[in-house]
Amino acid sequence: MDNDQLHPKEVLQDHRFPCTTCGSDMRFSPDTGALICDHCGATEALDIGGATGPFELDYNRAITDLLPQQDMEETRVSECPNCGAQVEFSAEVHASECPFCATPVVTDTGLHRQIKPRGLLPFALTEATAREAMNDWLGGLWFAPNGLQDYARKGRKLSGIYVPYWTFDADTKSQYSGMRGDDYYVTKTVMREGKRKQVRERRTKWRNKSGRVARFFDDVLVLASTSLPQKYTEGLEPWDLQAMEPYVPDYIAGFRAESYTVDLEDGYRSARGYMDRVILRDVKFDIGGDRQQVASVQTQVSNVTFKHVLLPVWMAAYKYRGKTYRFVVNGRSGRVQGERPWSAWKIGFAVAVGLIVAGTIGFIASQSQ
Repeated sequence: MDNDQLHPKEVLQDHRFPCTTCGSDMRFSPDTGALICDHCGATEALDIGGATGPFELDYNRAITDLLPQQDMEETRVSECPNCGAQVEFSAEVHASECPFCATPVVTDTGLHRQIKPRGLLPFALTEATAREAMNDWLGGLWFAPNGLQDYARKGRKLSGIYVPYWTFDADTKSQYSGMRGDDYYVTKTVMREGKRKQVRERRTKWRNKSGRVARFFDDVLVLASTSLPQKYTEGLEPWDLQAMEPYVPDYIAGFRAESYTVDLEDGYRSARGYMDRVILRDVKFDIGGDRQQVASVQTQVSNVTFKHVLLPVWMAAYKYRGKTYRFVVNGRSGRVQGERPWSAWKIGFAVAVGLIVAGTIGFIASQSQ
């Protein structure tokens, strides 16, 4: 696999679908599951073209540049001068705004090669529903600046973006050695405050233990983007991956799809870290007892497969008093995450009120004595 494929730039792809009635752009409607034209109201069913899957790809073949040509694609990109995000525009668009930091972006394209998406979760929430969820979340934040809340409620619409992820499947067989500890108690007599007292003391009996554990990992999910803090995207979980659809461009109509910036091998390393933690938990359960000491774990991993998938996120980037605040909404469940803004005067006011209340309570207590 060539260097551009293994170490891709960050891309947001725009997909256009002209209306057959009036020529305007159509978009995928989360409400109806079809394409709709906002200009003339025409609707069209999605053209899935017999798409099946999403199927897994062989990991070892991918990292040795043996993927067939139909699993690859090329895109043209433009870079945000502020956050470095790479955004793709259609040929007739020469300027836009970065959806990650709200910075104006002027097109300056370059060719990029990457692994095609194999599946996606279509948007299930409309922009209006996602905006309502975000506003409710903002309204529940204590000490958030009123100006930011008002600006967000009156600001532009949220951007619908498909965020890239890797999923990994693997068979694992692990051999371990360690020790099992079983607790027991003895009664001892001790002197406390000049008196003899009997106390129970916990002790542990250790014995060697070794064995094997096996686990099949299915769809270990790894974020393949560096555009958003991972703590925000993790806060959007869980995702209903069982509802994954085969990737067809029609689902992207009216939305954008970001390309991966975490390459396949780095994604697999993250997945292995998760697998190792789960395997260690399995080992401790297999050792049993009240306590466990694990000396070594040797794991054989086989049949590693992967998918490049896209998950739906509604996102807003607001600039308020020189600072950019970003909020993300799970396009399926409506879960919200974002950068928490703080209002200095609200915090100061709350502290002052707290001091007044504490002083009043102390005064009343002193007078009652």
